[in-house]
Amino acid sequence: MRPLQRISVFLLLLASGSAMAAPANLQDIRIWASPESTRVVLDLSAPASYTLFTLSGPERIVIDFDAIDADLSALRLPASAGAVSAVRLGERGKNGLRVVLDVNAKVLAKSFLTPPNETYGHRLVVDLGLEQAPRPVKVANGDGQRDVVIAIDAGHGGEDPGAIGKGGTREKTIALAVARKLAERIDAEPGMRAVLTRTGDYFVKFDNRIARARDAKADLFVSIHADAFVNRSVRGSSVYVLSTRRASSEAARMLADRENAADLIGGVSLHDKSDVLASVLFDLSQNAAISSSRDAAARVLAELDHVGQLKKSEVQHASLIVLTSPDVPSMLIETAYISNPEEERRLRESAYQGKLAGAIHAGVRRYFYDNPPPGSQIALLAARERGQALRHVVSPGETLGDVAGRYAVSVDDLRQMNRLETETVASGTILEIPVTGI
Repeated sequence: MRPLQRISVFLLLLASGSAMAAPANLQDIRIWASPESTRVVLDLSAPASYTLFTLSGPERIVIDFDAIDADLSALRLPASAGAVSAVRLGERGKNGLRVVLDVNAKVLAKSFLTPPNETYGHRLVVDLGLEQAPRPVKVANGDGQRDVVIAIDAGHGGEDPGAIGKGGTREKTIALAVARKLAERIDAEPGMRAVLTRTGDYFVKFDNRIARARDAKADLFVSIHADAFVNRSVRGSSVYVLSTRRASSEAARMLADRENAADLIGGVSLHDKSDVLASVLFDLSQNAAISSSRDAAARVLAELDHVGQLKKSEVQHASLIVLTSPDVPSMLIETAYISNPEEERRLRESAYQGKLAGAIHAGVRRYFYDNPPPGSQIALLAARERGQALRHVVSPGETLGDVAGRYAVSVDDLRQMNRLETETVASGTILEIPVTGI
């Protein structure tokens, strides 16, 4: 190598080293607020070292960078949202920066750096959660019969857009639109009530989506998505339930952690059970949930066949974490392929979103009328629809008058229907309820 070449290579290596050592640049700050938490996202040009801590009087979250570039005059700070009342920036030393998040309540702050994806580059994510988030409570309607609760999960959200169509349509937007329309139809159905895992454009962790369904004591979990594939000609709807392989691995994880988590399986705590008994209880609950999931999914798939083309004519099984609730039947619906130009156009139409929601509602309704949960208003309505008597199991301390009042029938009709000589009835007795009184 000639001397000039040596000098050129040295300068090139020196320049490369300087570039690698250059501090990251703070490009933007975004806030996504949900009813229970707030996510603050700092967009970076590269990973950056930082320190996060909280201060009180007033409450605030502080993020310190030792070395980072930021044009403070040009950077647009986000408006207040969720727990964040203001965002402030200040220089810290020669090359550092301090980001202060003024918060309107005491929050728990968690942070992590995340690598680039198809939509965003490097990011520092700060999640602010309320110390005691409100939990939904399942209630009975006026006549003492509970509603069937459907947890509707709009996939993705916030800085997670999901799949993006060629025309710029984002999966998260379609999923929320269909979920809202489905919730309207569910809430309009007598004996049914919808619970949305997210009601706006914010991200909810997979575990929290499942937890919200279980907190609401949901009878069914329906996750709404829009599929994508590199081949833009692929199209059609699909419905998925949990695979048995994923169910087995999830069982092992939950059983291993039951001493700390005390997970409930169908309302039964596992933490005081032997390994064998806990495994049996979990398997029974999980297998029942998967079986019910398949039955409900098959009815939804049949209804979707009336709206558009199916990608698969049978219910599919997949290892999807959002379907792993051990005691809530769950399905994931890929409404259409957002990567297909024609289906993307249809997915953006409100009328087509309504058709999808209508088909899902019809399938869910048919499933619950074929399999009405005991003690639900749907059980009463299904019996009336079939012209059949409803069965009721007498609880300890319950009188014949109590049962008659619950179902709005007379005690005499109840005695005659069940050939009872007195009004005394033992706990555990199965009574038939006259359908005329329902």
